Amino acid sequence: MPKPSLLRRLLPITLALALLTAACAPAPTPLPLPTRTPRPGVATPTRPMTNPTPTQPAVTPGKPTATLAPAIPTATPVPGKPTATPAKPTPTPGSGSQRGRMQSPEYGIQVFLWWQPETTDRDLQLAKDAGFTWIKHQFPWLDIEGAGKGALDWTWADHVVDNAEKYGLKIIARVDKEPEWARKGASKGPIGNYNDFGDFVQALASRYKGRIAAYQIWNEPNLAREWGDRQPDAVEYRKMLEIASRRIKQADPQALIISAGLSPTTSWGDAIPDVEFLKRLYVAGAKNYFDLLGAHAAGYKAPPETNPADIAAGKYKEYCHYGECARIYCFRHLEDLREVMVQNGDSNKQVAVVEFGWTTDIRPDSLYKWHAVTEQEQADYIVRAYQYAKEHWAPWIGVMSLIYIAKPDWTEHEEYYWWSITYPDGTPRPAYTRFKQWRQGQ
Repeated sequence: MPKPSLLRRLLPITLALALLTAACAPAPTPLPLPTRTPRPGVATPTRPMTNPTPTQPAVTPGKPTATLAPAIPTATPVPGKPTATPAKPTPTPGSGSQRGRMQSPEYGIQVFLWWQPETTDRDLQLAKDAGFTWIKHQFPWLDIEGAGKGALDWTWADHVVDNAEKYGLKIIARVDKEPEWARKGASKGPIGNYNDFGDFVQALASRYKGRIAAYQIWNEPNLAREWGDRQPDAVEYRKMLEIASRRIKQADPQALIISAGLSPTTSWGDAIPDVEFLKRLYVAGAKNYFDLLGAHAAGYKAPPETNPADIAAGKYKEYCHYGECARIYCFRHLEDLREVMVQNGDSNKQVAVVEFGWTTDIRPDSLYKWHAVTEQEQADYIVRAYQYAKEHWAPWIGVMSLIYIAKPDWTEHEEYYWWSITYPDGTPRPAYTRFKQWRQGQ
């Protein structure tokens, strides 16, 4: 086992190579390595796509520009005839105090239906039977429009939406993973022209108007590995968020916009702590472009009720990472993000936890072993986390999306396996059974 100092030097190299996605389906984001190093990367799916059929994009592409599509001009009234009532303006994300209100909390789970037709019904039935009412699913841009601008292949997106609808489950669509052609000209982020991303999300929202309830705009932009391997930049993410939000609202005014879930990390190299990044987002003017704040709330080794101030003070050394004690190493670190919202006059909005859980990863060489819990602790902590949120975070907490219903091809050699609440064959783990029993008793 490397010494902590050696481990810190090796982590940047190790994480870049770790955890390639099994079977090349859209991959979950690896759960947090609570060190000064950003979390490990997600491999790009490599399974061949079906040949996409070239389709006219929802928005006619033009030359790269940061200018949003102009509003449709108001028709000039005809003299002598009654003036037509103008259409209602497109809602501005985050503009209303009650915009996007959810029950507090609501229950979500991340699933994997892309390229998995054989287990789609099984996994959605598992989610529904347990008492989840939302699913979170990736809608990778590179898989839908990877062949070129306007070449939209909706095969697997249709599969996800149609089947979620069949089971009465609402969808959080995480939109990210840029195609190769969209990276051209990029200098401050993953995309050369944010309007290309805007065209994509508008086409997506147009096709599934009223069927996808919420859109999570990108993932962990406070980490370089999620930001085109460039230094994270809150101003640039705000530009992306604004364009995506406006385009989605033009296509589906009722859709909810969730900002990117931020990685709970310390400051080191090419990572920005989530609290600091959120502060910069507000300074950059992001407040008007999301309905719910997206957040990640890993529990690490601490029980969910643990006060982050106690961890930072070193009261619980067993919850610290090789002597590094910080507020991020517990579930209630989410309260730090909430405080930033309050300080910026955004207390009317809710928080959507788009990723949380505890790992049981006991592999000797695992980078996550230090904060592994037992299966029984995992089961207990998950239920207690929902209970704590219901008792202490209402009404500002919205949907809380747990990880994961396991993919059928995961193995014990992959870290995702150890976070999930089912086995790859669909057998419930104690966490699934405990949660289901708790929901049935409500």
